[in-house]
Amino acid sequence: MKTLSIDVGNTSTHYGLVAGQSVQLTGHFPTAEFRHEPSPAFAQKLAPLLAEADSISFCSVVPDINDNLRASLAECQQPIFHLTCDSCAGLELVYPKPHEIGQDRIANAIAAQEFYGIPAIVIDMGTAVTFDIVSSQGYEGGIIAPGLAVMTRYLHEQTALLPELSAEDLLNVEGAIGKSTVHAMKLGVAVGFSGMIDALLLKVTNELQKRGEPKPVVLSTGGSIANLTKDWAHKSLFVGDLTLMGLAVAAKRQL
Repeated sequence: MKTLSIDVGNTSTHYGLVAGQSVQLTGHFPTAEFRHEPSPAFAQKLAPLLAEADSISFCSVVPDINDNLRASLAECQQPIFHLTCDSCAGLELVYPKPHEIGQDRIANAIAAQEFYGIPAIVIDMGTAVTFDIVSSQGYEGGIIAPGLAVMTRYLHEQTALLPELSAEDLLNVEGAIGKSTVHAMKLGVAVGFSGMIDALLLKVTNELQKRGEPKPVVLSTGGSIANLTKDWAHKSLFVGDLTLMGLAVAAKRQL
């Protein structure tokens, strides 16, 4: 069974054809295209995937576009599944206000549960860094911290003389003492970003161990993984399309 998984983000909509842990024909589409009306261009772009898909599964952090997204796919014959806190079969949400959980975070938790085992800690490194914790009790919640782009943009916008750094500027930063303004900034952001992730991971891991949970599986996803220091590579398993995988599992459980 193949599922066309669609993850609607604030800026970009990510999609791909999913069968188990295999994700193919991935791509991105501007979320703004759905804001005011359905997008025939979206359905046209997805036509090759729809020809192979048995179902469609989507999650969205932009509720206002959901009707337009569905309308864009109105001519498709496949059933459309929307993952929400009310439709996540097989995943217990032990969280006081489940409607506050981002649907993409639920998808990540389902993929972790299905393919990698629990307890699991999922670290998604996008605009914000999110930690999601799935224990033997179910989805418990997590952490939201500033992402790499937020750090660099804030330094630039709140100071008169500091330039804005790109993600590429922060790859393979060497040394420990900055020898120029830009070098000092690179160290502060690159090393500081890795240190923040380390500290948060340690705190969550210690909390789980205190409660008698086994050692958790640590999964990471999102583009900023490349900007972590080299010693971080062995600390997690990187799964680039974790959200799309979780969406496919969620649809299979319901359809």
